[in-house]
Amino acid sequence: MDVSGIMPAGRTKIASGAAKGLEELEREIITCGRCKRLVRYRQQVVERRPPRYRDWAYWGKPLPGFGDCQARLLILGLAPAAHGGNRTGRMFTGDRSGDWLMEALFRFGFANQSQSQRAGDGLALKDAYITATLRCCPPDNKPLPSEVAACRSYLLQELRLLGSVRVLVALGRIAFAATLTAFMEAHRFKQSPRPAFGHGKVYPLPSGHTLISSFHPSQQNTQTGRLSQEMFDHIFARAREILGSGPGGTDGG
Repeated sequence: MDVSGIMPAGRTKIASGAAKGLEELEREIITCGRCKRLVRYRQQVVERRPPRYRDWAYWGKPLPGFGDCQARLLILGLAPAAHGGNRTGRMFTGDRSGDWLMEALFRFGFANQSQSQRAGDGLALKDAYITATLRCCPPDNKPLPSEVAACRSYLLQELRLLGSVRVLVALGRIAFAATLTAFMEAHRFKQSPRPAFGHGKVYPLPSGHTLISSFHPSQQNTQTGRLSQEMFDHIFARAREILGSGPGGTDGG
């Protein structure tokens, strides 16, 4: 969410325009109350927080994306975790899924540190931006189709504002479907046959972008061995291979 703190000095006017647009979108998202079921569940999570987090002032509101306004890599997850992003106020922060993602981004030069436990902890994404299909945590991590549809306009606005994106990494089947649907709508094309989800699948899109699908780094996948660190690293190694060095020949700065 801290867009201004992530954007280094010397960005172009285009990046400044994107930052302003993303800040306006952030304000819109955090006041959203479209999905009454999700609003009720967010409130229940805050009221019933576990003892280990009893001293936390939970964020408890919808979450916008965050990262580099000129990112060429866009990462899309499912939704904020009930006691992760919904607690800390930043996506993929303060839970094991976030640990896996930040470690991978750090290894491949997309983040300045390998861990993130809370907003304002110094994390800065480099040439990368993180968002999600839903902006609120759903019960049992199972959103309703109507809730996915209700959030699509926010993803469409991000795709419009993040004009430098070239590679999209979708974490999980729901995020993959939502990404593909939104991207086809944003760029006004249809992909036939429609790409199928599978870990490590790489799909060049007619718009000149590349879509990569990955299993989500949830504990359900990582603790069962369905997703190994090597498998997850392969996703970001492929993204780095496609993008090459950072903008202007730097390492993502």
